[in-house]
Formats: sequence, structure tokens, C-alpha cells
Amino acid sequence: MAAEDLPSEFDVVILGTGLAESVVAAAFSRVGQKVLHLDKRSHYAAHWASFTFNTLLTWIQQHQEEPHSEELPDWSSLLEEGEELIPLSNSDSASIRNLQVFCFTSEEEEEAPNTTDEERGAADEEEEAPNTTEEERGAADEDAVREASETESKDPKDQETTEEEQAPLTEGEEPEADQPTPFVAQSQSEPTRKKISYAQLLKEGRRFNIDLVSKLLFSRGSLVDLLIKSNVSRYAEFKNVTRILTYRHGQVEQVPCSRADVFASRQLSVVEKRKLMRFLTSCVEETEEQRAYDGRPYLEFLCDQKLGDNLQHFLLHSIAMVTEDTPTEDGLASTRHFLRCLGRYGNTPFLFPVYGLGEIPQCFCRMCAVFGGIYCLRHSVSCLLVDKETNRCKAVIDSRGQRISCGHFVVEDGYVGADRKRRATPTRFLSRAVLITDSSILPSSSDQQVSMVTVPPAAGGPAVAMVELCPSTMTCMPGTYLVHLTCQSVGSAFEDLSPVVTRMFRKPQSHDQVTGPSVLWCLYFNMADGSGLEVQGHDLPSNVFVCSGPDGALGHEHAVRQAESIFQKILPNEDFCPPAPNPEDIIYDGEISSSTTGEEEEKGEKEKGEKEKGEKEEREKEGEKEEGEKEEREEGEKEEREKEKGKEEGAKQEEVLEEKQSLHPEE
Repeated sequence: MAAEDLPSEFDVVILGTGLAESVVAAAFSRVGQKVLHLDKRSHYAAHWASFTFNTLLTWIQQHQEEPHSEELPDWSSLLEEGEELIPLSNSDSASIRNLQVFCFTSEEEEEAPNTTDEERGAADEEEEAPNTTEEERGAADEDAVREASETESKDPKDQETTEEEQAPLTEGEEPEADQPTPFVAQSQSEPTRKKISYAQLLKEGRRFNIDLVSKLLFSRGSLVDLLIKSNVSRYAEFKNVTRILTYRHGQVEQVPCSRADVFASRQLSVVEKRKLMRFLTSCVEETEEQRAYDGRPYLEFLCDQKLGDNLQHFLLHSIAMVTEDTPTEDGLASTRHFLRCLGRYGNTPFLFPVYGLGEIPQCFCRMCAVFGGIYCLRHSVSCLLVDKETNRCKAVIDSRGQRISCGHFVVEDGYVGADRKRRATPTRFLSRAVLITDSSILPSSSDQQVSMVTVPPAAGGPAVAMVELCPSTMTCMPGTYLVHLTCQSVGSAFEDLSPVVTRMFRKPQSHDQVTGPSVLWCLYFNMADGSGLEVQGHDLPSNVFVCSGPDGALGHEHAVRQAESIFQKILPNEDFCPPAPNPEDIIYDGEISSSTTGEEEEKGEKEKGEKEKGEKEEREKEGEKEEGEKEEREEGEKEEREKEKGKEEGAKQEEVLEEKQSLHPEE
């Protein structure tokens, strides 16, 4: 929408399209508030975004360039009496730093024996444009789906991933788990496997959806509950995380977490299986014995339960996902949350959205737009106009000089100037790595595995959470896997994560390791940890609310809790994200919708039943009346026929008598 088309007054203006801001926008729009949602970027979801390979290269280039400060226009002429102006920042370069990119594959695509000159020329053209941007995400997704279907049609063996594996998330409905299928991707044992080149990555760039932040959805977490409650889940599709893995003694092992996994595990003895099941059962409810360990390390509690090293490792790092010095009460709470999430949608507690995590903020933005919210990308707010007497934001001035009145203003943390922020502690950072590999970290009979891998801390380093995504998640091209690594920053992302990458992966040219997937391309960067940023107490007007960016936790509880808190402060008497009606249930042109209250529906059903009963009685009466009239008509017709018959017999008798008299006149 162009600037001149914007209305001049809104209930809420929101700057930034991250997850928390998008949930806030959907919640306000759903209850009838007028919402204006802006973002200076050309894409949705801010630091929660998912990029194609080519747009990720453009994003990297933008953040590697030196930030240049723009001179803000003087908008003082728009001030009214009793107002003051608060400028906003227009750069968030401080939240992303230390970007390093490595490519371990050949620059040019290997030519097949019968490659034609035309095919070679087309490949050269693709390689000449490494930074091609993709402005239209929707078109990219459509092309990716079309290309995937074309590829599947060429090879019947590859037609294993169907639409049945990708289903909307609804309460009580379980997404279908990936069925084991023959491993049709190029096997690691095949010496003649064609290597994937950098030119191929560029050419197939639209098939990648690379998340800036790596998270999963707990099946009973706050985000899944919100998606179901608000009916936003119909805008997205999800896949089960099929297995939980851990790295131990130089090997990747599968973690038995569900009852079926425990009894099927070959890593545990019969005694260990019994101990594990007994411990998991005892964790469900809090006991006096457990409370006695409050404040003491969780590892100490596990040791006192007579659990061996195997079980301690699985419970500490892969089920509770905590460190050795985590207090027992926190470790048990994490264990219970893990167990509660098991079995709702599959054998693991986690779900992952098809096409990447960047889909989730866009789903809430779509919900906001459905209920009247207005969206403008590449559009920002330059400054706030504040009433000096009440210390409330009366209006904002956008980047094109339009004054827009608003009741409340919600802003992403990166837009608030450093001089206005309250810094209780130094900003914490997350270390992130994104790898494109040629095979799975733990190959199996199925090439449709989505894996959560826990890597315990080693040699004083941080614990690392790893998520490996297969092509069926629509986040990478066939024949590759997308691997995300995340940890709390100790140094730069390269310093924190490259040792893990070196231990668990290999380069295509390396000959010292014979196992492990090969890294084709790798990106390291540091991102600000949203959980360490203060969102209250800033030097800002009372009706201005700040949202922080992604945090380092595996789930989305921080962002959802933040969005709900902002909504309740502004509209404490309104329901947060109430269910939206299904489109097929809405009847337009003033007719009563099927989403009316239960009493109205019951009354309508009763009136409908009485009306139908009355109509039936009327039809029965009319039928009886018609039957009586028919009988009367038949009776009359019968009498008429008898009269006619009597007349005919009388006439015949007279004729006979006359004939007799003519023959015997004397008689």
C-alpha cells in the first residue's frame, strides 16, 4: 500500500514483523482494533525469517557491509503545541555480527558425459549471478513445489513424500509420522555419486528455506496451544520430529524416550530399561523426595537414583536438555514438560513447520490482515510524537512524512535507540551455524528423518542444540540436508561451533575421516539473545511497548508470553486470540452466521423443527382432504353410471314392449 493511501488514525501501530509483534497484531485485529503493521525490511518475520539460498546470500552481503548512518529529516514542523519528538533508530546491525561463510564444494557443476553446449551455457549463466534476490516468496514456494513434482515424476522411486505427510495442525489430530521408506538418496557407499556443486546450490536455491533462528514446537507448548485456540494453524503445515539423537563417545546415538523406544532400544540392558521406565513414571508427580533436592544439582539427584552413566546422559542432556549444574527442581520441570509432550502427535515431543519457522509469524500476519489489519513492508516509523503532559504517544511520523495518530505503539527492540534503553546487564548473544550437507548425521532406512541432536559441552565449551532437516520439510533441495546448530555465545560463532562441526562432519576433500556427512556450505554468525534484553523500564512513553527478538530456548514460550503480556496490559478485559471462524462457516449479506451463540443456534433448530412438523401436518391434512374428495368423486361417478345403466335398461324394456304390441295388437 502506498503512503498516500494510509488512513491517518489507528488504534495500534506496530513496527517490526517478528513473532511477538505478529502475534500481538493478530490478537488486536481479531477483537476489532484498527491495526497498522509496518516493517522497514522487504520480508516478513524480521530475525525469525526463512530465506531461500539466494536471498540468504543477499542478507549476508547486507550485514557484511559497513553500516552507514542516515540523516533523519527534520519533522519538527509537524509538532503541535505541547508535543515533543522522539526519534527512532533505523539500523539493527548491532544484533547480527561475526558473519563467516565457507564453501567446501566445487564452484562449477560437474558435466555429464553427454552434456551439450547449450546446457553448459545455461549453467554458466546461473553461476554468474550468485546474489540473485527473490522478492516474491509466494512465487518461490510455488516454483519449488512445481520443480519437486517434476523431479518426482522423473523417478518413481523418489515419490515417497506425499501431501498426506503434510497436514494442518488441529486439536486431537495426529500428523502422520513419516513411514520408513527405502533409502533412495545417493548412498554414502556409492563411489560414483555425483558431487553437488556451488552452481547447483544456486540453481536450486528456491528449494531452500533457511531459518535465521533454529527452534522446534513442543507439542504441548504455548505456541501450539495458541495456534489451535486461534485457528491460525490452518494457515500452516507441520511434520513430526521423528527421532532424538545425542553425540556421545564420538558417535551419534538414538535416545529412547517413549515407551516403545525404550523397549526397542539395543543400547540399554533389560535392567536399564526397567530403571528408566520406573524413573520416568516417578517424575510425573512431584514428591517429598524430589523436593528435598531443591537447590542441588540435577546430576546429583540422578546419581542418587542409582541410574547408570547411560541413563544419566540421556536424561540430563537429551530429555531434560539441561546442564550438570542445573538445579533439581528445574531439571525435573523440564523432564515433566518433555514427558507431557510425548505422544500427542508422535513418538517425540516436537513438531516442525513445513517451509521453515519463518512461516509462523507470517501465519499470524495473515490472521491480522483477514480481520482488517493493514500491512506495509519497506516502510518504517521515523519518530514518535509525545504529549508532554501525559507522557503518552499521540501519533507517529512514518518514513515518508505522514502523521498517523494512534492509541498504542508496539515496536521491535532494534528500532529503539541505545540512549532510550535500560541496560541492566550486557547484551547476551547466541552462536549460530547453518550447514548444507550431502547426507544424514545418522543414516537409516528412511531418508525422511527430521532429527533433534543434543551435543553435551566438551572441554569447557557450551552445550549445542542441533536440528537436522530433510528435503520433505521443504527446507532444502533433494540430495541434501539442512543442519542448524545453536548455543549460548562464549566467543564468536566460529570459535564456539567449528569444533563441533569438525568432530561430527567432514569436508568433501578430506581423507582423514571416512564417516559422517560432508559439509557443502557453511555459515556462522552471532545473534542477540532476546531473553537477555529488557523490555520494560525504558525511557519511553507509557503507551509504547517493546518486543525483544529470538531467545536461545528450544521452544517459543518467551515470545508468546511477551505478546500476551502486551495485549493484556492494553486490553485486560478482552480474550487473547479468540478462535476465528472457518471461512466456509461465514454467511455474508446480513444472514445469520453459523458462528452464532449456542442459545441462538438451539432456538433456531427448535423453530426449524416446529416449522417442519407444522408443514408435515398440513401436508397430511391436505392429503386426507384430497383422498376424501377423490372418494366422493368416485362415488358420484358410480351413481351416475348406475343411473345411466338404469335408463338404458328402461329404454330397452319399452322397446321390447312396443315391439310386442306391434306384433300382437289384440293383446
